[in-house]
Amino acid sequence: MRIRTFQGLRPTPEHADDVASLPYDVVNREEAAALAAGNPLSFLRVVRAEIDLPEDTNPYAPEVYAKAKENLLKLEHDCHLVRETEPSLYFYRQQMGQHKQTGLVAVCHIGDYENNIIKKHEKTRQAKEDDRTNLNRALRAHPGPVFLTHKDSKEVQVLTDDAVAGTPLIDFTAVDGVRHTIWKVSGDLAQDLVGAFHHVPVAYVADGHHRSASAARVGKELREANPDHSGEEDYNWFLAVLFPAGELNILPYNRLIKDLNGMTAEGFLAKLREVAEVAEDAPNSPLVPGSMSLYLEGKWFGLTFPQDPDAGPIERLDAYVLQDKVLTPMLAIDDPRTSDRIDFVGGIRGTAELEKRVNSGDWAAAVSMYPVTIQQLMDIADAGEIMPPKSTWFEPKLRSGLFVHTF
Repeated sequence: MRIRTFQGLRPTPEHADDVASLPYDVVNREEAAALAAGNPLSFLRVVRAEIDLPEDTNPYAPEVYAKAKENLLKLEHDCHLVRETEPSLYFYRQQMGQHKQTGLVAVCHIGDYENNIIKKHEKTRQAKEDDRTNLNRALRAHPGPVFLTHKDSKEVQVLTDDAVAGTPLIDFTAVDGVRHTIWKVSGDLAQDLVGAFHHVPVAYVADGHHRSASAARVGKELREANPDHSGEEDYNWFLAVLFPAGELNILPYNRLIKDLNGMTAEGFLAKLREVAEVAEDAPNSPLVPGSMSLYLEGKWFGLTFPQDPDAGPIERLDAYVLQDKVLTPMLAIDDPRTSDRIDFVGGIRGTAELEKRVNSGDWAAAVSMYPVTIQQLMDIADAGEIMPPKSTWFEPKLRSGLFVHTF
């Protein structure tokens, strides 16, 4: 696959903690506004610029993208974001508790995305893809990196070890306790890394399907509008962090169920016993694949579904089993992408969040899932198939604003 160096924007070391923000899609407007309150440098003012406009502003309105551009230019004008002095790569390490993951920050070619050398496992939602496309177009920049993974490479690992032995450019611990450390790589070592990735056959979108799809759309628009297009222009490339698969941490993506489709709790449990083993007084998180934990009327139940040895990579996913055996036939939740009778809760929030929301009376039940593995993700992408929505939750999340690729 193709990667290359880029001469983008980054925060100064003294302002990195203030600039860096969570990705746009893990917080709602209210949460984004609260996180950015009192911090004029927060990159949430670029990726969620509606927080600087009246509360009733449509988040997809043209003035939101204009405000994002204004805020980005101000960060650069005031020297909180600076243009790198030379084309560079970066290593970006995140540490959450004892877990560490170190990825290479580079730009990847949209042609590799279009030709499935960069593989996907999710469908995008049109409104979200349009939103990021409009933002990229307005900024003429990629404000947040796509989270890619690749199979472990000894060649890349040796070069990584050499780079991170030096003094980091940026090192801070965010308010949530996640440590972020960045090393700049240029010159011969950068070119060695570019060469090493020629031997990496494919990469996989772990998180950022909307960001990668929108980058490809804007790149295609600019390519078609440029009569002198050469293929080397910056719009042909998009910002990514490439992590070796062996270092990644996937948490479950849990489910909330609005109602029981007219059934009582007893009736629902009776239906479940027709397709699964149901155990009372179960743990609040499943211990093995093929099992789930159901929270209903203040109690946890264990659900274990029979395994089909001939099932394909999609059919073996617990999220698929839940949809196929329970959500569609019992609860009439046919499309979880559009139904307002189901909600999704990232595993970082814990099962206490599930109990809280069910106990509030706003939701009837919750399902705590077993996390998908990286191998399952790769198998599904290799097969050209699509995961059920909200199957994976990667943690820690990449920060936006630490690297900006302009075009």
